[in-house]
Amino acid sequence: MAATSSSEEAAPGGSPGSPPRSAGKPARSLPVLAGALLASWLVPTALISAGLGFLVLPLLVLAVAAVMRVGGVLLDRLVAAALVIAGGVLVFGLVFSLWPWGIDPVPTSGVLFSVVALTGWASRRAPRLPLRFRPSDLLVVGTGYVMWHYLHKPLVGKGPGWRLEFLTTSEDRLNHFSYFVGIEHVGGYDFLHQEAAKAYMMSGEGVYPQGSHFLLAWIDSLFRSSADLGSTLDTMNRYLLYVLAAYALLGVALVWAARWIGGPRLRGWRTAAVCGTVAALVFSSNYTDLVTHGFDSTVIGLLMVALLTAFLVRPAMRTPDFLVLAGAGLITVTYVYNLFGAVAGIGLAAALLVHRRRLRRSRWLLYVLAGVVTLGLAALPSVVSVLSNLDVASTSNLGGPSVAADRTILVGGLLLALLAAAVPANRRTGTGQAHLAVVLGAGVVICGFAWWQMHTIGHVSYYFEKLAGTGVVIALVSIGAIGPLLRATPPARVPVLRRRIGDGVLSVVSVATALSLFAGVQWGMESFKAAPTAWHQNSLMAWSRGESWSDIGPRHGATVMGDLDGINEPMMVLYSNDDYKNLKSTWVAALLRGRGGDMRALYETHWVNIGAEPRKDAEHEAALAHVKTAAEKLGRPMTVVVADRATGDRLRKELTGFQPRITVVEKPGNNWVESWNRSFPGD
Repeated sequence: MAATSSSEEAAPGGSPGSPPRSAGKPARSLPVLAGALLASWLVPTALISAGLGFLVLPLLVLAVAAVMRVGGVLLDRLVAAALVIAGGVLVFGLVFSLWPWGIDPVPTSGVLFSVVALTGWASRRAPRLPLRFRPSDLLVVGTGYVMWHYLHKPLVGKGPGWRLEFLTTSEDRLNHFSYFVGIEHVGGYDFLHQEAAKAYMMSGEGVYPQGSHFLLAWIDSLFRSSADLGSTLDTMNRYLLYVLAAYALLGVALVWAARWIGGPRLRGWRTAAVCGTVAALVFSSNYTDLVTHGFDSTVIGLLMVALLTAFLVRPAMRTPDFLVLAGAGLITVTYVYNLFGAVAGIGLAAALLVHRRRLRRSRWLLYVLAGVVTLGLAALPSVVSVLSNLDVASTSNLGGPSVAADRTILVGGLLLALLAAAVPANRRTGTGQAHLAVVLGAGVVICGFAWWQMHTIGHVSYYFEKLAGTGVVIALVSIGAIGPLLRATPPARVPVLRRRIGDGVLSVVSVATALSLFAGVQWGMESFKAAPTAWHQNSLMAWSRGESWSDIGPRHGATVMGDLDGINEPMMVLYSNDDYKNLKSTWVAALLRGRGGDMRALYETHWVNIGAEPRKDAEHEAALAHVKTAAEKLGRPMTVVVADRATGDRLRKELTGFQPRITVVEKPGNNWVESWNRSFPGD
């Protein structure tokens, strides 16, 4: 017989998880429904028309939170609402992609608010928010503030042009940005508009998971109060800010999820110890390199895994809310990064098995139908990918630059999670059993994938490190299960005020200790023998100091912002004798002109290592062959922009009479600097 969660909220007058009695519920009034539906359209329309569309998202979160019955404090309810909205936007995005209005903020917001109104009316739930807070809310929100401070620090004082040096840190982000703008241009998922989307991206329109890009594109339409992209340069800057915000929210999600899993037994200084430890590990983690490497979907995918894991382990809510949250979480994870869907799916199955007593036998057919629909929706993008000739076996073994999952946290954290779930105080509860099942399920998936790669290619590679990131996330949030085991029995007859002051002091000491032990913060002792402390050497601090800027940024004159005028053809930018820098410069130029699809042919630039100064004949000839191949793949005239006049003259002679025509233009470095200063005098 399955155990029930010790922290489930009992329905008034009933057992945990049982449906509430109808007494006290508001009647289903048609005039009330009509008024709610009218407001669902008037409010977002008025805000967006006034240029205040950025207010629509927080209002939507509050509206969903008011209908849900999750958690006992406001922050818990808002987190649950955010996950449901993410899943809802991605599911309704299938409709938005096919109707004539695309992702225009007015009709999309109107539909979403209407769904919330209909749900509240059908369930007879009056809007209600728990205006309660916990002191540890400051630690959860503070984690996000600290991360945002350091992530945004190198951008302070820089204009939009110069900020591109932090956007263009990797080839991957250029790809992600192309998916993002492709969705905004075609008005929906790229995989549902594959032919139209080809104009905006190099590849992957029918294969790569696009959930994160769709979410960001829809949010961007709210912030702009329009479906019109506006300036591409401004769009690039907004996209960079969204990515940085997503990574800061990953830190918030990890700390919050650990606290949630700890449950009501996690109180006082023990809460501070748990939240401080998780925050410290996040600060010191190498995962800021995910931002530098442009692994934007990975960041958002791990964020969603953290939230879903928390609700699967401890579903302290009524059964309908749990099923909605679980379904929304599964869909969100698979749409954002379908590789993580394996861990999410196993975790959901394990949680449903453990918490099966919550499901009423009389409704088994309804549950089966809901499960089939949810699985069908969750699998849809992956099915489209496979039908688009995706070779799953070979793709799963691809190599590439990776951000290694911290083995100490991955292995040690999961072992600690197993220990926490196995102690008698936890293993008799539904929360403890679900925790154990989720950890074991994730371990089986990760180890199974590692075995597959070892069996097929002899080593673990790129996608193993991505998948192992879910193990790191589960290990971090599992720290919350350790907190309640730290017994703290206050002495009898201690005045309340004195006890609270003492608990506050212990909380501060706990957080300071965690930051010192796990983040390397030394509180003023910044170095020893001129060597900086561990805190100053982690990847978050390196980013904050501006050390992760792109080598194709304006410092080296390769962003070509001022060199685009008057060139209407596909353009290959050769400002370096480094072929990879030339590739990224060409890619940025294509994206800035809304022609990312040119990169299908212009990817030949990856092997063109000329442009900054003359090369030896053999090297020059090899590079020239790739220039010609690019033109042949394009099948139409193109322009080559070089920085060196001698190289330009030589190319012009060698390409005379070549078809399709190739025009060679010189833009020496000094001219570029002058052009840049004219274009961005405030940068």
